[in-house]
Amino acid sequence: MPMTSQTEEKHTPIDTIPEQRSTRRRNEQAPSRPPGKPGRRTKQRRVSAGKPPPAPRPRTRHSHHDAPDTAGDFRRLVAMPDGPERDELRRSVVCAWLPMSERLALRFRNRGEAAEDLQQVAALGLVKAVDRYDPDRGCAFESFAVPTIVGEVKRHFRDHMWGLHVPRRVQELRNRVRAARQELTRSVDDRGPTPEEIAEHTGMSLEEVLLGSQALESFTTLSLDAELPGADDGYSLADTLGSSESGFDLVLDREAVKPKLRKLPEREREILYMRFFCDMTQSRIADRLGISQMHVSRIISRTCRRLADQVGARPGEYATS
Repeated sequence: MPMTSQTEEKHTPIDTIPEQRSTRRRNEQAPSRPPGKPGRRTKQRRVSAGKPPPAPRPRTRHSHHDAPDTAGDFRRLVAMPDGPERDELRRSVVCAWLPMSERLALRFRNRGEAAEDLQQVAALGLVKAVDRYDPDRGCAFESFAVPTIVGEVKRHFRDHMWGLHVPRRVQELRNRVRAARQELTRSVDDRGPTPEEIAEHTGMSLEEVLLGSQALESFTTLSLDAELPGADDGYSLADTLGSSESGFDLVLDREAVKPKLRKLPEREREILYMRFFCDMTQSRIADRLGISQMHVSRIISRTCRRLADQVGARPGEYATS
């Protein structure tokens, strides 16, 4: 039994010998090539060796599925003179490309502007693209029209959607911060990114991130008559604002005139005290001091005018009666 087992292990079955020989023969006849490169590619290189590279195919299909074939219309539009016929052809070309402009306008929805208004702005950009397009430059119309339409919509947001004028640099910071927030919110957990994370993601400084974040909240103005959240009795933002208090000016005037009153002569200080603090008439003051009422009036006017000049009051702000 042991001898039989060793003999079976040493000898190979007879029916596998022809297959091994044919495999060895094919390997010997195959040409040598670098490892990792198939023989089919080598054969293609041999066939194309010595021939010039093929010319690039002209672009015959638009990148948009609803793109109409208006290449001939554009060539006719460029060659035609101004007139009703050219206007009609121009109108038909614009109408043919309106679905593309409407689709581009919908990219900017949910940003505080109605979809109909965005489509009108995009249609205006389409008209500008049709007027500026030159078919002799060799590029497809949609390659020229898409940046023109998108730029027109962005310009509309920049120039007409802000409640207050904001510098363009701040608007660009706002757009970068908004895009970074969207990316980080999708990549990190559900929590919002911190300003430090936004600064690291965008390469902006922390001050620029904070400035862009403030601009995010300043796109539209808040009406003073708008009802505050959670207010059931119509309490608005205007109700939280204070009004000018005239008593504050009176306090300032009194504090400014106090040191000047202490420096007045005793007689003038006594007359002012009886007139403005005791509410006595000029006649009673004159009877008490034994002088005429006209004299009292002159003292009051002269003293009040001098005090007003010392504290920097405007003419007419002091009372002399």
